[in-house]
Amino acid sequence: MKDKRIVPTGKERVMREDDFIVSKTDLTGRITYGNSVFIEYSGYSEEELLGTQHNIIRHPEMPRADFKLLWDTIAQKKEIFAYVKNLAKDGSCYWVFANVTASLDNRGQTIGYYSVRRKPRTEAIAAVTPLYRAMLAAEQRAGAKNAIDAGVKVLTDFLNEKGLSYDELVLAI
Repeated sequence: MKDKRIVPTGKERVMREDDFIVSKTDLTGRITYGNSVFIEYSGYSEEELLGTQHNIIRHPEMPRADFKLLWDTIAQKKEIFAYVKNLAKDGSCYWVFANVTASLDNRGQTIGYYSVRRKPRTEAIAAVTPLYRAMLAAEQRAGAKNAIDAGVKVLTDFLNEKGLSYDELVLAI
């Protein structure tokens, strides 16, 4: 369970160029595997991570709508790329460029999810930060019940204004 007492410190850790954070979850998002780089950046021990919901590292500055898009996409057995700001156990943050896919058995049934994250480009973080802030502000104004829809609307309006799909945006920045 996520420790609600972890408060963001504003301190940012930057991934090394050659780092790859790898994790696997079951169908409900509980962590079943995390490589040593995941353990390092999260600040949690392997024992603390395994069996815990992956949102243990969710930074409060990440809009909920972004995760709805992610879950909706991987539920369709499609891969998704996303820029994500994570929260470590010590309150520091770290940005990742994530690729998330469904893990399939030999019959094509989803048995879990697999994510590989690497260091994002600084320019990409600068590009998504104002969008995420606008999405998060809309979510907060809308209240818990309508938050995700409000965040999705901001994202959809932004994409329509730019004439881009989500995938085109993420891969272009």
